[in-house]
Amino acid sequence: MPAALRLLRELCGGVGPEGVADDLDLLAWGRACCAVAEAFAEFGEGRVGGYAIGDFKVTNYMERGTTGLEVARQAALSELAGTGLAFAGAGRP
Repeated sequence: MPAALRLLRELCGGVGPEGVADDLDLLAWGRACCAVAEAFAEFGEGRVGGYAIGDFKVTNYMERGTTGLEVARQAALSELAGTGLAFAGAGRP
């Protein structure tokens, strides 16, 4: 969960749930947090894995070079779309 919160604060320009005033935006923030936590639970933060059966191993069966962090970031951005919470690098008023 700490990794999920760190990523979400990064994506939202440092804004946490306490800094979200609108109820719909807060709901989106919460959904994004859950999406990130689920992605990290499934893939971890490193390279997206594969499977092993005995000595036979298949790794990185998703897009080449994809990491759990990238999967989590994309999941969060999907939930934050349309809210204005996804930080674009410009200063907030």
